[in-house]
Amino acid sequence: MPVQGARQIGRKLKGGSHRAAMLRNMVTSLIKHERIKTTLPRAKELSRVADKMVTFGKMQNQHGEIQAGKVVREKAAIRKLFGEIAPRYQLRPGGYTRVLKIGNRRGDGAPMAVIEFVDREGEVRPAKPVSREIYVKATTYKGNGLKSLLAEQEGKEEQA
Repeated sequence: MPVQGARQIGRKLKGGSHRAAMLRNMVTSLIKHERIKTTLPRAKELSRVADKMVTFGKMQNQHGEIQAGKVVREKAAIRKLFGEIAPRYQLRPGGYTRVLKIGNRRGDGAPMAVIEFVDREGEVRPAKPVSREIYVKATTYKGNGLKSLLAEQEGKEEQA
């Protein structure tokens, strides 16, 4: 009997080591390809892990890199996370991934889904823009210089 409140990914993935290894591999693949196809329960669980990795990437310091390195398997994926993916979401307070249901698998009828990063080239559905009110609430995170980024963004809007 599972512990109350614990999350499970199907009956066959109860073991912690296999589940953790699978999620590590999947988050590495998601960072490399920015969109992957998997089962719906796995995609929902992967979304939580991937959002944490982007949050570590937004820190832009050595501590965040070490924390992300404990989960992400390849150094090239960590470089992409810190160099390309995290800067894209500096102004977004969360919700970096999107899970879209795509139907059932032919062989066993398992519900399938596509998980992808939002605000990227060739995305399935465009992301909703971040409003100023949401942004102001999210600037409680320290050390990012987010307020200076907002000031730069406002300056670009005034010039346009």
